[in-house]
Amino acid sequence: MAVGRPLRPLLHGDPLKSEPLEPGLDLGHDFARPELLAEALTHRSALDRQPDLKAAFPNGNERLEFLGDRVLSLAMADLLLRRFPHEREGDLARRYSALVQAATLVEIAEAIGLGAVLNLGDSERHSGTVQPTILADAMEAVLGALFLDAGFAVAATTIERLWGERLSASLAAPRDAKTALQEWAQARRLPLPSYREVDREGPPHAPVFVVDVSIKGQEPGRGRAGSKREAERLAAAALLERLGTS
Repeated sequence: MAVGRPLRPLLHGDPLKSEPLEPGLDLGHDFARPELLAEALTHRSALDRQPDLKAAFPNGNERLEFLGDRVLSLAMADLLLRRFPHEREGDLARRYSALVQAATLVEIAEAIGLGAVLNLGDSERHSGTVQPTILADAMEAVLGALFLDAGFAVAATTIERLWGERLSASLAAPRDAKTALQEWAQARRLPLPSYREVDREGPPHAPVFVVDVSIKGQEPGRGRAGSKREAERLAAAALLERLGTS
């Protein structure tokens, strides 16, 4: 798909001048429009003390994150269909969930050095580290920027390269933690797992959901993440680990 001027409104105000891609960010792509990379690396928390950034990107990298999530979804679905032509939909769905989950995005972001080049406010850097939810969101924003700069083919090729080892790491399709926990309960004729949001931490623009999952006769498992869905998955994984089935 060719990317032309109709998609330019993702940028706000005059494009910022940007230096070439940082040596530590291993994307394998030189941006023809470096202002897209600047937007992708700008977290909303950085805007209050930087008026120029706020004028150019009043939403930080959130719009590119929205786009990058969809780019990753389509690219990953296509990759899985081509790599596993004989697998059933359910197995493909489990692979897909494992490959696009926040934890995997964080691993990719750390591998390419994304955290070191993010533009963050002081409140979002804790002891020199970046919150996992911010890293995962920024990884999606970078993919959105790649799509706008060079098109879907380049973005998909980059995804295949960055995720390559994970795509073929296991011959067996992984089970989603929530599915595995449900199957564990059903095998013992127990009621289905119950998920409950018990807290919401962090600032309003970057909430962290705290979710407990309960099964009759067991202590709850707990998960924390930037989305309820991911927090539920982490809670299920924590309970499975305690049960000795992870």
